[in-house]
Amino acid sequence: MPGPLAGLRVIEFEAIGPGPFAGMLLADMGADVLLVDRPAASDLGLKRERWMDVMMRGRRSVTLDLKAPGAAGAALEVISRADALIEGFRPGVMERLGLGPEACLARNPKLVYGRMTGWGQDGPLAARAGHDINYIALAGVLHAIGRKGEAPVPPLNLVGDFGGGGMLLGFGICCALLHAQRTGEGQVVDAAMVEGASLLAAMFSGFLAAGRWSEERGANILDSGAPWYDTYETKDGKHVAIGAIEAKFFAALVQRLELRDLPPQNDRAGWPRMRDAFARTFRQKTRDEWCAVFEGSDACFAPVLSFSEARRHPHNVARKGYVSAAGVEQPAPAPRFSATPAGVPREPPERGAGGRAALAEWGFSEAEVAQLRAAGLDCAT
Repeated sequence: MPGPLAGLRVIEFEAIGPGPFAGMLLADMGADVLLVDRPAASDLGLKRERWMDVMMRGRRSVTLDLKAPGAAGAALEVISRADALIEGFRPGVMERLGLGPEACLARNPKLVYGRMTGWGQDGPLAARAGHDINYIALAGVLHAIGRKGEAPVPPLNLVGDFGGGGMLLGFGICCALLHAQRTGEGQVVDAAMVEGASLLAAMFSGFLAAGRWSEERGANILDSGAPWYDTYETKDGKHVAIGAIEAKFFAALVQRLELRDLPPQNDRAGWPRMRDAFARTFRQKTRDEWCAVFEGSDACFAPVLSFSEARRHPHNVARKGYVSAAGVEQPAPAPRFSATPAGVPREPPERGAGGRAALAEWGFSEAEVAQLRAAGLDCAT
């Protein structure tokens, strides 16, 4: 795979959610990510139809029962030739398997050992189960998302699992890899989704301190409190989004809507009347008709598209923002690099697929591969 991380070797232990997302980010950028799959994973939701598991793209796979005798030794042999490792078990699990940071760094002192958990490696909640919604709730993020007078609304599992989890781990691994290249010293990266979600909301810490943010939902500029930063239903039952924060963009919005006698933009007492005017006006045309009205405008307007519609939007088509792998349309690797562009991702591997070739490229001889197989590690050509 081409890309800025070409030549980087990563071993990833099978998991769900943010761990695979971090592995996808690294693989998209050219890292050689070798997935250690369970021979048969039917628990924890891990039994997958791989062809449509987009986050598993770009890997090759070996299978290994980590609880079997000799499995830790086989895993350590592969880890000894890796630059980085990704694991997403609860705290202490890898240690009990004989694959904790101490054992791995003893074999490979330059290893970056990436750990993905919800609550972190320590603290009162470290061993407790949870999911995205729980982590963002404890981070204070979920409380802020929703309309006035209504319950908090889960923002899919984007904030905890992927933004505050997998993306944070990918960033942490890259930081630690730079340190390892400079010093020869590996280290542990402890990425916790509760902290990543909190970090994503850093801007609001400043707003709170300055008295510029109300903790009442739907009462602020960015949380649907302001009528000029919200979504509106159109004549055909679809929606549009406006985000005209700055005065010049607000003026462009009002001009395209052909509205008169509105309250001043930041007159909160006038916001209900302004919202009613916007809502009535947007219901007079279809979503596509409004797109035509706002064509070429700086009113900070956009149609609210479904996932399927987004793939067909002319801007995304022009940017080649989507690619196809295994017949599945999916987001293209991002960000983009001028000197080391990423390639089209390989399709997700079936269990063990491509593992033998990967081991050969990692420097294992036929005899060494045979020893690994005898220890329980299985791979196909």
